[in-house]
Amino acid sequence: MSISRIPIVFEIEGIGESRGELIRYLAPRTVSAIVKRLPLEGRCALLKDEVYFKIPLRMGEEKATRNVEEGVIAYWPMGSALCIFLGKTRPYSPVNRIGKITENLELFKKIKLGTRIKVDKV
Repeated sequence: MSISRIPIVFEIEGIGESRGELIRYLAPRTVSAIVKRLPLEGRCALLKDEVYFKIPLRMGEEKATRNVEEGVIAYWPMGSALCIFLGKTRPYSPVNRIGKITENLELFKKIKLGTRIKVDKV
């Protein structure tokens, strides 16, 4: 297993599991801080083509962008949240791209407001 790509799994309550990877070079400080805090849990919120949940991490922008594609996993500094993008969209404010969903992205489209979610290393 490469230390630059960390495999993760999202457990979505009542829906199923999705897999992804955190990619260290996209935002090294942000990825390291998140990996140290895994597992993370929260309740989902929805915004346009985005699912997000608050996490106990306060960090600033790191290689931040306002352009994301489908399947991107990002940290949202303004909201202290982990985001999963379901389509090409423009975030509310800049996000730190930290990885991508590799399996079952479609499960995130079934999430309702308040759905419990957990993310951990595989």
